[in-house]
Amino acid sequence: MNDERAFLPLDIAVLTVSDTRAEETDASGKILAERLAAAGHRLADKRIVPDDIYRIRAVLSAWIADEHVQVILTTGGTGVTGRDGTPEAVSALLDKILDGFGEVFRAISFHDIKTSTIQSRALAGVANGTYIFCLPGSSGACRTAWDQLIQPQLDYRTRPCNLVELMPRLLEK
Repeated sequence: MNDERAFLPLDIAVLTVSDTRAEETDASGKILAERLAAAGHRLADKRIVPDDIYRIRAVLSAWIADEHVQVILTTGGTGVTGRDGTPEAVSALLDKILDGFGEVFRAISFHDIKTSTIQSRALAGVANGTYIFCLPGSSGACRTAWDQLIQPQLDYRTRPCNLVELMPRLLEK
């Protein structure tokens, strides 16, 4: 019996939360878009919004309701200063929180940034069957999160389990 699974490409949207970034200066959003494409996934949409809870929720709500978007990656607004409000914007939309994501992300980050990792409020969860990952705005944090946590979980071939096998809309196709 051949137990090999075929790769299943996902439609992934990327949202940069920033009061100062524009498309030309959005290094973190660009990194995420490049990495998801290199892994074989499709970029469903990419936007930049100011760090405003209601503007973040408006974009996310539209993507959550879109049956063609299976995953959302956000970058920025997860710190503890100023207008950082991505976790507050996203938490209200989630059906379930994936506590392990933030915990493991901070554990991995500790090796690079030591105790500064406690300032990260990175989180993940699911809303209406759409997985949402909220990452810090730094390019290094986005690389770490994608390479070490998100990419393997968005690959149907990852064993013993992955998030793709929990996406009934995708598997029914």
